[in-house]
Amino acid sequence: MKSLVVLPTYNEAENVIAMIDEVLAQDPSIEVLVVDDGSPDGTGDLVQAKNALEPRVQLLRRAGKLGLGTAYLAGFNYGLENGFDQILTMDCDFSHKPSYLPSMLAGMADHDVMIGSRYVPGGGVANWPLHRRLLSRFANLYTRILLRLPTKDCTSGFRCYSREVLETINTSEIRSSGYSFLEEMVYRIHRAGFQIGETPILFEDRILGTSKIDQSEIFRAALHVLRAAVSPPKRTPRS
Repeated sequence: MKSLVVLPTYNEAENVIAMIDEVLAQDPSIEVLVVDDGSPDGTGDLVQAKNALEPRVQLLRRAGKLGLGTAYLAGFNYGLENGFDQILTMDCDFSHKPSYLPSMLAGMADHDVMIGSRYVPGGGVANWPLHRRLLSRFANLYTRILLRLPTKDCTSGFRCYSREVLETINTSEIRSSGYSFLEEMVYRIHRAGFQIGETPILFEDRILGTSKIDQSEIFRAALHVLRAAVSPPKRTPRS
């Protein structure tokens, strides 16, 4: 099984090479695609230099900051075009620990999608202030109730998708390009009848670099979930 880890980046020069090294160390079948949105701090140049030494690392440069959702889509397209069986997404700031990758991949034996979950037994968050913990809990409860999802962590970006899932879900129809992309993806996958599993992770806030979370994006995501509940996307059954 060929597995591709997609790392969306914007100004991650302090983290990207160490992150790549840890990801590649988890399994020889894993390759890495960095989708860089024109980082002015030289993130893309560091990855390009790494590629010259390590053929399991690829770089996709984009002209500017085009959004998290479109970075995922670019990674999915690359993975499908290059024959990968499983495509994973994770943050590049070590809030998602590469050491969880083996359990994510092992879970794919019985599931079509695996989510690194903060909200199943054994999972959790560290170094978060109370208001952020409450906001995350509320966002997940809100999404689960409105979209009638069994998934405990609907907003986690640490995921593994099977090739079949990404070939079935018409990602070109996804209406969001920010963090609500994650909620819409899990909603469409659930409606298509795929099996979604969750493995516990401890999410730790970044140590180096600056957070990319925009408070306005949280409210846009909430509105997007409401729209999806009122006007659901077309159901795409699995083949």
